[in-house]
Amino acid sequence: MEYKILKVDVQDGVAVITISRPDALNALNSTFFKEMDHLVNDMAKREEVKVLVITGEGKAFVAGADIAEMSDMKQSEGRVFSETGQNTFRSLETLEKPVIAAVNGFALGGGCELAMGCDFRIASTKAKFGQPEVNLGLTPGYAGTQRLPRLVGTGNALYLLLTGNMINADEALRMGLVQRVVEPDQLMPLALELAKTIASKGPKSIIKVKKAVRHGMETEFEEGCIIETEAFASLFENEGTEGMKAFIEKRKPQW
Repeated sequence: MEYKILKVDVQDGVAVITISRPDALNALNSTFFKEMDHLVNDMAKREEVKVLVITGEGKAFVAGADIAEMSDMKQSEGRVFSETGQNTFRSLETLEKPVIAAVNGFALGGGCELAMGCDFRIASTKAKFGQPEVNLGLTPGYAGTQRLPRLVGTGNALYLLLTGNMINADEALRMGLVQRVVEPDQLMPLALELAKTIASKGPKSIIKVKKAVRHGMETEFEEGCIIETEAFASLFENEGTEGMKAFIEKRKPQW
């Protein structure tokens, strides 16, 4: 598939995906969702890709969904547009490979929801976050009402969702929405450093950790512990055995 909005660069096990609609502040439209769905399926099959990094071109990560496309939608069309976005971001969330959001600028509405669909987020000091849908008489449509409270707590989530206020990167860090904040020129170097660090670890253990956390957060604690035990045990006589022997023998493991 030839991408019109997404730019993809794969090097050293890391796929950098850049959303490129800078004239529209990278607003999410139907073309974006089609391309991202195809890309996620493609990345899932490519063994050389260990980690994904998603960022935006220009001064925005993603400034929201494309209001021009949405403004004349009927209720039935709005339902489909919401379900489409939810399914796309869910595919990122459930992808076996880790996904890092490198938030370079505005991450508003659908952009914030995209960032939350990634496994963790690092941000430039120029980044701004928010769910401003109520300013338009709307609600978030891509699971923002569900992921945000899970990440930052109910009070912080409702503060952002009900006021429509934007917050800066430092406030997002304080809330737990992002994990690191760096100067703009350090954002992609940090993203690549983190991605390469993850890519150097046991590939099966990385998959198992993500799956255990994601599934565990959606179930009861006791069931989550069972998921963890199964993951832990599965790596004996497997990748974990090699890792432990390499540690004892003071050498690099052969994954």
